[in-house]
Amino acid sequence: MVRTRFAPSPTGYLHIGGARTALFSWAYARKYGGQFILRIEDTDQERSTLESERAILEGMVWLGIDWDEGPFYQMKRLDRYQEIAQRLLDEDRAYWCYASKEELDAMREAQRARGEKPRYDGRWRPEPGKALPPPPEGVQPVLRFKTPCDGVVSWDDMIKGSITVANSELDDLVLMRGDGIPTYNFGVVVDDWDMGITHCIRGDDHVNNTPRQINIYRALGAEPPTFAHVPMILGHDGERLSKRHGAVSVLQYLEDGYLPEALLNYLARLGWGHGDDEKFTMQQFVEWFDAGNVSHSPARFDQEKLAWLNQQYLKEADNDRLAGLVLPFLHKQGIEHGGGPDLAKLMGLLKERVATVEELADACHIFFRQTEPTVDELKAKLTIDALPAMEKLKTDMASIEWAAASINQLLKDTSKAFGLKMGQIGIPLRLVLFGTAQTPSLDKTLELLGRNETMHRFETAWPHALAVVQAH
Repeated sequence: MVRTRFAPSPTGYLHIGGARTALFSWAYARKYGGQFILRIEDTDQERSTLESERAILEGMVWLGIDWDEGPFYQMKRLDRYQEIAQRLLDEDRAYWCYASKEELDAMREAQRARGEKPRYDGRWRPEPGKALPPPPEGVQPVLRFKTPCDGVVSWDDMIKGSITVANSELDDLVLMRGDGIPTYNFGVVVDDWDMGITHCIRGDDHVNNTPRQINIYRALGAEPPTFAHVPMILGHDGERLSKRHGAVSVLQYLEDGYLPEALLNYLARLGWGHGDDEKFTMQQFVEWFDAGNVSHSPARFDQEKLAWLNQQYLKEADNDRLAGLVLPFLHKQGIEHGGGPDLAKLMGLLKERVATVEELADACHIFFRQTEPTVDELKAKLTIDALPAMEKLKTDMASIEWAAASINQLLKDTSKAFGLKMGQIGIPLRLVLFGTAQTPSLDKTLELLGRNETMHRFETAWPHALAVVQAH
């Protein structure tokens, strides 16, 4: 059975790169009827926080990336790492190293001065005929792995193809720190082995770790998983993705009014594609996904493209669902919707014109707050010739059937009766009622605003508008 995993460290939020890795791992498991495991790698005790852990889990739940097992926590598995470490020690696959931090720093500095690659020099590695000094008192040793001195490590990466690294390029990595906590490379091997991970899909910043991990698998007589290293995500300018490019928490996209299905769709297209298909369901993605089709080159994050995709999903979204999503934004903006137009119907009118739920909330403001137009706009858009037509509109609106079709007919009849173009009364009417010349279809907008509110706004704003035009 295919078993994949996502193993974030709770030292920060779930970002775009991590979310894409989780998505690819999840999709691969789902495609082959396998299982997707969630593991929290919390051994960095100084930087790990419960807040980060919650943000990661909430981000995955919001995106809909569900897991079959876990979350498992490394700090709850310390006995298991100790057990495997002792086995490697007993089998002469590992050894204690008593070198202090100061010694190691001096060693690396000397290597750099000689133009050499900084690496552990094996000073505490036991070898036949080599005499080791007695362990110094008061030093807590680390456990190092005895990396083979010769030979190579090779693997067929699902994305990068065949990779070979000479063991002579690798030094003796630390397996267990002095405090009894495993290092990343040791913990991940024990975890993936115990959890039966068959396919390890992760960022290509881990490529250099892979030969080290494969050597540990070999030492344990275990079969390594199949590896797939996904290229990094760059900003639109080709630089490493940062906050200025949008490399923020996945939950920030929730706060900014993006739909999870739109973000998932966009993440899927970052470095992977299915022909020219830009928009697809997660079911389609699972059917189409193959790690072998992931690009070898870094993907570029394009905020504008994400916004466009979100707009497409908004247009198709259920109006009742959107009404529920827009409410928190309205409340945050100080808008109380009670007594106003039906929110679901409002969504149907406005969702074609916006890219995010936040913009959708902004577009609702004209229905809940009357804004006074600027004097300059009134002078530019409301003419003396249109005043009689506006007065007639104000009178007739009080008695017509309040429906979009009737309102539209009244606007047409009035403009024709006074020899005006539709814009000559439509734009001034928008200014008077909404304080802006830009609204959706005027007849549908007025229908949702309601007769009472329309007449109230007309009565409230018309004297000011009239005075401005007459003075001008």
